[in-house]
Parts: sequence; structure tokens; C-alpha cells
Amino acid sequence: MSATSASFRPSPVDQAGVAALPGRIVAAWAQHDADAFGAVFAEDGTMILPNLYLKGRDAIVAYMRDAFAGPYRGTSVTGQPIDVRFLSAEVAVVLTEGGVLLPGDDAVAPERAIRACWLMVRRDGAWRLAAYQNSPGGA
Repeated sequence: MSATSASFRPSPVDQAGVAALPGRIVAAWAQHDADAFGAVFAEDGTMILPNLYLKGRDAIVAYMRDAFAGPYRGTSVTGQPIDVRFLSAEVAVVLTEGGVLLPGDDAVAPERAIRACWLMVRRDGAWRLAAYQNSPGGA
């Protein structure tokens, strides 16, 4: 499930740092905490969802604040890595499968299943989400 460039082997600290980002998003969503959600992103990070493009942490936080108060109220998310690749000492890509859970759900319904691509970068010694994009999970 993990691959690296031929010249770079990630340290256990880098592996843990990259692996922690999706979990931080899941935890922030569970608390409906838009600020914690946005803190995972780089200042100039992007988020692309179906019919949505956001650039910058502030725009992402504002969108999630409204979404948690509206259409995402009471929901949670889940996701599992299906591929993790370090492209360099500063860049990693993680692919996940998961989706949105409505209150009372114990599994993701097919219409809320997603596949996502997470582009992560190391900035000032910490791993941040530079770009996130998801699309319907499909069959």
C-alpha cells in the first residue's frame, strides 16, 4: 500500500505525520469544529468537492462552519487509506475511500461514498494538507 520515490525513504516520524492528517479531519468533523478542520490545511491549501472549489484556509474554515451548521449538521465522516506514497521528503499523496455518515448510520450509504486524494506537504517542520479533492465512490 505504500510506495516511495527511488531516492527517498520516509522516517517513522514522517509516516506518522502523514497518516495523522486524515484522522485529524475525521476528529474535527466529529466535533463540527471548522477551525480544527481548517488547521489541517496549509494556509494556501485547496479543497475541491463536487461543484465546489475553495482556496485558502480561511475560505475552507468559513465553508465548513456554514456546512456544520447546515447540511452537515449531525454527520460524521470515515475514511481508510488505500494508497500512501511519499514523492519526496516534502511531499506525500494519500488516497482514501470512505464517506459521510448520517446520524444513526453504521456504514456509508453508496450515494455518500467517496474516494479522495490528499496532497500533503511539509511546511515549517509539520505536515499540512496542500490540496484535497474527493469524488463519488461509485461501484
